[in-house]
Amino acid sequence: MFVACLLLGSAHAQQDVVPIEEDVDSTFQQVSANNQVQTMLQRILETEPENIREQFRLTEIPAPPFKEQARAEYYLKQMQARGLPDAYIDTEGNVIGIRKGIGDGPTFLIAAHLDTVFPEGVDTTVELRAGRYYAPGIGDDTRGLAVLLSLISALNESGLNTVGDIMFAGNVGEEGRGDLRGIKAIFRDHPNIDGFVSVDGVRLRRITTGGTGSRRFEFHFKGPGGHSFGAFGMASAIHAMGRAIAKISEFETPSYPKTTFTVGTVEGGTSVNSIAADGIFAIDLRSNDREELALLEQKAKDAANAAVAEENARWNNGQISVEFNLIGDRPVGKTPTESAIVQVAALAFDKIGIELQELSISSTDSNVPMSLGIPAITIAGGGNGGGVHSPGEWFIPINSHLGPQTALLITLALAGIDGFTEPLLEELGD
Repeated sequence: MFVACLLLGSAHAQQDVVPIEEDVDSTFQQVSANNQVQTMLQRILETEPENIREQFRLTEIPAPPFKEQARAEYYLKQMQARGLPDAYIDTEGNVIGIRKGIGDGPTFLIAAHLDTVFPEGVDTTVELRAGRYYAPGIGDDTRGLAVLLSLISALNESGLNTVGDIMFAGNVGEEGRGDLRGIKAIFRDHPNIDGFVSVDGVRLRRITTGGTGSRRFEFHFKGPGGHSFGAFGMASAIHAMGRAIAKISEFETPSYPKTTFTVGTVEGGTSVNSIAADGIFAIDLRSNDREELALLEQKAKDAANAAVAEENARWNNGQISVEFNLIGDRPVGKTPTESAIVQVAALAFDKIGIELQELSISSTDSNVPMSLGIPAITIAGGGNGGGVHSPGEWFIPINSHLGPQTALLITLALAGIDGFTEPLLEELGD
């Protein structure tokens, strides 16, 4: 049985996290008071039970990393059925639909990611237990995908025209080794995008304005290998790898800007009685600062090279080498607090009745446009949930309609309403 909690947002004191400029506030208030917009907000509330059912249907279509096609094909049909007949799947696997404005306005992209962290074979059937809906990926990010569909339906049912173009995308490759490949491809192929909002996850309480950068490598140690007894005295790839890990484990990094590292996986060798010919570890390097991240990367590589030199010097036949293979690159980025997109989002939180708790820094699809100097933020899709990235992920649709309502107000304020308000999103040019 489906049970939805569709409560109106509670009133909160006006947020004091983001300073608001007078002209931005004036335009936003006009947008939110517009009769058509009010009708759309009400329509989102009324249709949220069906929107939640759509979220569950999406959840039950598995979308493992690099295997999002089945969900993408279904999502394409949903976009088309809701009034974007020219929606398509691009060469990277992203589902893209464009709602054209009247022309001579900015291009605004709003997206949610199709992929999950879960491999093939994981059961994603939604189950209701003790008032919670459980399924892997039910919040991250089928909630965001459902928000976009609600938004598309509301806009097209209203007949309202915007000044700027609105691009909707269900993108691939946000999680793990997907390395933001979907959103990277969109910004590569559509250089005219002027602003971006990612809808990701649940619990709408913060605006992500900073992008934590990461560099991920496999350090591959190689040597000739040999028998543990007969070839004793030959340098070992695994011994060199161990020396490197020991050095890296002693690194000290700044707490501000937060900078971190971890060796997450190790592999290598042939057998217990063999001198290892190869050893590989995967390392994750992160920072909120571009320069600190670059320094940490160089320090890790220097440690590995020093470890190889020590291992080769230790034995008579030192032939160990190391290669650094990049497996992930998420750029550092930031959207200034004074940016119109941040101000509009804060105003939308206030109008809908959501307490804005903070501006946060995280690693999301917004990293890419932030690094390109394009205004970008990430917000959640509403409702309550937990257990993200675990088999016990859960979702409760309490006040979940506030997610698409917030996204609607942000979208219309940034894109502008034909004959009513000018876009608050500036055109960046080529």
